[in-house]
Amino acid sequence: MAALDTPSPSLLLTLLFALAISAGMLLKLWLASRQIRHVARHRSAVPQAFAARIGLAAHQKAADYTLSKTRLELLELALGTAVLLGWTLLGGLSLLNQALLQWLGSGMLQQLALLAAFVLISGLIDLPLSLYKTFVQEKRFGFNHMTPKLWLIDLCKSTLLGAAIGLPIAAAILWLMGQAGAYWWAWAWGVWIGFNLLLMVIFPTFIAPLFNQFKPLEDDALKQRVSELMRRCGFAAKGLFVMDGSRRSAHANAYFTGFGAAKRVVFYDTLLRQLTPGEVEAVLAHELGHFKHRHIVQRIVSLFAFSLVGFALLGWLSTQAWFYTGLGVLPSMGLQADGTAAPNDALALLLFMLATPVFTQFISPLFSQLSRKHEFQADAYAASQTQAADLSSALLKLYEDNASTLTPDPIYVKFYYSHPPASERLARLPLTTTP
Repeated sequence: MAALDTPSPSLLLTLLFALAISAGMLLKLWLASRQIRHVARHRSAVPQAFAARIGLAAHQKAADYTLSKTRLELLELALGTAVLLGWTLLGGLSLLNQALLQWLGSGMLQQLALLAAFVLISGLIDLPLSLYKTFVQEKRFGFNHMTPKLWLIDLCKSTLLGAAIGLPIAAAILWLMGQAGAYWWAWAWGVWIGFNLLLMVIFPTFIAPLFNQFKPLEDDALKQRVSELMRRCGFAAKGLFVMDGSRRSAHANAYFTGFGAAKRVVFYDTLLRQLTPGEVEAVLAHELGHFKHRHIVQRIVSLFAFSLVGFALLGWLSTQAWFYTGLGVLPSMGLQADGTAAPNDALALLLFMLATPVFTQFISPLFSQLSRKHEFQADAYAASQTQAADLSSALLKLYEDNASTLTPDPIYVKFYYSHPPASERLARLPLTTTP
């Protein structure tokens, strides 16, 4: 009996890619169906632990909002899977590449055009669902404050900004891929790290103000209270600012932004309207807890470490013909002067960006679990620096105002939630009475 032929690396990659897509889609369908059933089953009554603080109408609004978002996730899943297959195994990326080759010929211009065309087409495909989210779903639940004019202005700004920032960094990486030898990926990783560190510095003062207005916090009593908290915690910031988040959404938040001396504390105006000074202080203390436990530094270091592995893997895969053919494209971008095939580094970048999430989606629960652990630690720190009752009250208000369901499916939480659900979070707060 003749031995079975060993599958080629190209065919093996195709099979693994298709299997990973199918398994991921089935897993996400199962998780979404669990979430929908669980939230709908508990919609009729407020959980006993929250009955004294949350009304039935607010609880049902959160349930309906969650159900609406989860059902839309199913549509996004179907569309995203179809688009991914279209770009890869069905040959869409290869067709786009060949069309641009015929128009522009081989070279840096064609590769940048390929990247830009891919981003543009992907954005156009996502546009209908994005518009639906903003102007139908968010409006239905009273969250959207965005006007069509403001939406269009934001789109133009983000597109121009993305081109101004993205094209030069892409050109630099493509140049390194072609000119820096076998270890180009180490140089590209260094450029990418430098770019991200620079972005942390310039984002608060140059980029964010293009989209929102940032005014110094004018409430002197709150400013003094917040400044005292930061002094106790040993934290220094360049300023306390209020952002006009209400121009776009009713959702509330507060965050730190910037790096080094450029760090800023930013409050949404919606947050200041909804919370008492003590609750604002507690929310800020929670954010300070992330710095105290070095969560931000840990995340940055982890991101850089994983990106190094990613660049090294890309450096190897970009030289393997089966990596291209296994994902539905031709590895070359035409012929060089000597008649040999010229590699298309932009194709390697795009294929790597498309394929990596397919294979890494199964480890996302690990990162979600780590994030929830960090949130618990930040809560405990906030409770040690402020009144735990204020933090409990603030968190419950934010859950209510943002229409976050109090009854998510436990398995769905473990897979997706970066923040613990309200029941777990409030139960762990020290010296906190039942809401």
